[in-house]
Amino acid sequence: MDASVDRIAHPWGGRTPYDRHGAWPVRADVHLAAGVEESEVQRWVRSASLLHSDGDAMDIAVRDGTIVGVRGRAGDRVNRGRLGPKDLFGWQANASGDRLRRPLVREGDRLVETDWATAMSRVVERSKGLLSRRGPGAIGFYTSGQLFLEEYYTLAVLARAGIGTNHLDGNTRLCTATAAEALKESFGSDGQPGSYDDIDHADVIALFGHNIAETQPVQWMRVLDRLEGTDPPRLVCVDPRPTAVARNAEVHLAPRPGTNVALLNALLHEIIRTDRVDHDFVEAHTVGFDALAHGVRDCTPRWAAAVCDVPEGRIAAAAEILGGADRLLSTVLQGVYQSHQASAAALQVNNLHLLRGMLGRPGAGVLQMNGQPTAQNTRECGANGDLPGFRNWQNDEHVADLARVWNVEPEAIAHYAPPTHAMQMFRHAEQGRLGMLWISGTNPAVSLPELSRVRAILERESLFVVSQDLFLTETAQLADVVLPAATWGEKTGTFTNADRTVHLSEKAVEPPGQARPDLDIFLAYAAAMDFRDKDGGPLVSWNDPESAFEAWKRCSAGRPCDYTGLSYDKLRGASGIQWPCTAEAPDGTERLYADGITWAAPDVCETYGKDLVTGAAYAGTDYRSYNPGGKAMIRAAEYLPPHEEPNEDYPFQLTTGRTIYHFHTRTKTGRAPQLNAAAPDVWVEAAVEDAASLGLAEGDLVDVTTPRGTVRGRLRVTSIRAGLLFVPFHYGYWDTPSGHGPDEGVPGRAANETTVTDWDPVSKQPLFKTAAASLSLVERGGGAQSPAPTVGASAPAGPGAEAVAVTSGGRRAHASQSTGGQAAGHEPAPSQGGPE
Repeated sequence: MDASVDRIAHPWGGRTPYDRHGAWPVRADVHLAAGVEESEVQRWVRSASLLHSDGDAMDIAVRDGTIVGVRGRAGDRVNRGRLGPKDLFGWQANASGDRLRRPLVREGDRLVETDWATAMSRVVERSKGLLSRRGPGAIGFYTSGQLFLEEYYTLAVLARAGIGTNHLDGNTRLCTATAAEALKESFGSDGQPGSYDDIDHADVIALFGHNIAETQPVQWMRVLDRLEGTDPPRLVCVDPRPTAVARNAEVHLAPRPGTNVALLNALLHEIIRTDRVDHDFVEAHTVGFDALAHGVRDCTPRWAAAVCDVPEGRIAAAAEILGGADRLLSTVLQGVYQSHQASAAALQVNNLHLLRGMLGRPGAGVLQMNGQPTAQNTRECGANGDLPGFRNWQNDEHVADLARVWNVEPEAIAHYAPPTHAMQMFRHAEQGRLGMLWISGTNPAVSLPELSRVRAILERESLFVVSQDLFLTETAQLADVVLPAATWGEKTGTFTNADRTVHLSEKAVEPPGQARPDLDIFLAYAAAMDFRDKDGGPLVSWNDPESAFEAWKRCSAGRPCDYTGLSYDKLRGASGIQWPCTAEAPDGTERLYADGITWAAPDVCETYGKDLVTGAAYAGTDYRSYNPGGKAMIRAAEYLPPHEEPNEDYPFQLTTGRTIYHFHTRTKTGRAPQLNAAAPDVWVEAAVEDAASLGLAEGDLVDVTTPRGTVRGRLRVTSIRAGLLFVPFHYGYWDTPSGHGPDEGVPGRAANETTVTDWDPVSKQPLFKTAAASLSLVERGGGAQSPAPTVGASAPAGPGAEAVAVTSGGRRAHASQSTGGQAAGHEPAPSQGGPE
């Protein structure tokens, strides 16, 4: 990497052009702490990126027992040495002075430091009491997309077979549930069909609600390098904002939020009308074509133009490019997944590839993307609302097979109903049916919709909350027990990116104070609960990351996500490896479905499907009748209007999304100085014409209000589509005076104060992109700017710090730690793009 390039101002670095079917050139990116030379690095320790789903391979630089930087691994298939801004700078959060170093327990209205034995005994005592009084349904687990595979698998075993609860889900419900559901509904099983290498071969790349420039910046570098080659791909972008992707697209479609199904149906209408259908492929490998053709027969570009507010000619132009592609790569993310009719829309992208026969060969594939680094592992291991190994909860033989792996009776594994999704779990807690909620590696007090409701749930006297995290987050401040966790670079484990590439991340340094790896915490809980298999042996028989990985391999054997050909030693090679990796495919599998559809047969499929309108699960008999031959399923969907439309009081639509500089609720990136300085505070985007009509100008302080709440930020006037407002969702309260929520009588800075409690009927993914809102002036630009968060180095450090003090009254009094130092005071950098 050219050290003179400012990777905040120029996040994608310099170009290394290459041509179609060529090899992406190597570019090794390195960032070391100020004053550290490469020659002074004592050890380089293998890992991969933790702050997005790309899986960029890197090595961690260690000097004197401290992380001092990172470098990209040139030989890895995912990134060829490149790193994005969060990769280059995010590691600094590990050394933040306000890391949790000892467990905390609630004493009245205070969280006070304690030892591990006391903290764990409280969790175990509450668990056993609830089990004896109310049964396993009183206990729930809500986890992350940032732990390691070994940790998710251990959690799944102890929750599903130890406790016997059906209430286990991840925050991946917020970002990747629709990806999984779309793959299951089309192909019978989860599993990414395509590969990042398809970027090297595609002549058309279509991005549906996927701002790849900000969410997977290294793969955007790959696209940019292709665009500067002599045979560049044609880009089609569907996004309501003028993102970097949109600016580089040949056709940019900016539909009204909530109308994705209408737009996609029009594109499919044109593919069928112009006979760009691979009839041989459709006949051999699919069912459902006739129903789709019938369903879209009237969905003309003119009809969709009226619904979506997109020019008819532009829809036709996009269809012409998609229909004329020799090798089409499509990617999908939150602009589809978090919007109205999420699963139905994602399925129509799969339908496009099924109609065109664009699967299983270089450049021809679909990537239903993930948002988090280990979201794929949450799904594989059964920590997200499915059974481990992509097993079907409705198939008794699948449950019996899992019971054999765990050596328990099938009845010990709850499968009387669909596994409980996160939004339903919080509803159970609200209604008093859940007595304990163990939250690991996530911050729902900022990330879930309708935050006033979420805070009220977490504050309930009837709910015992365990928070397992790195920092005293907004959620941790509401907990009864807080467990300090180790993070990336401080523990060992594997994780799998969005194109099924498995990487090994090895321990580089010790965690601070008494913080422990999540695996060690789960193992200690399992031992204290004395979970047993049916023969009286320990239910969880492994004791370290590698033995946990070997146990997972046995669970994955013979399933779509088969890891049996992998080992820690093998993953210490030059590159990560894509599953399935078996004796028959020892080097992994680059693309799925090269030889036909393999996991849709009734006896092996992960799901029997759901109704796309109600979400009701189909029975096995229905599935066998519809798809006896185990083919891919073309699922038609009728467009339905969004549930919440603009009105006189709320005339705008509100969408939320990410910036390239931050991840989730900023617990890590807000503590990395360069990333925080680039985007220190929340902002509001509005269209030029909308700002003019309201007499607003760039930099004005404005309120965005919905029926649920208000968020306040500085205005940015952009070429976003008229009638739409955008707010980034990262910003919470840990770096504000209150520490946990909006100050009394003052609007919040968290976008989710405004979002609606509603979810897709199929994937149960919350809808963050279709709220009705108003926009109003608070003060003219030039007023006091919101200060940047204090970087963690000024926070108290070490196990000798004072016990956490109460800052407000009530049973869930909110704890905070004092911070000092001077705020950076930087203005937010211009966004490089928009929502996923």
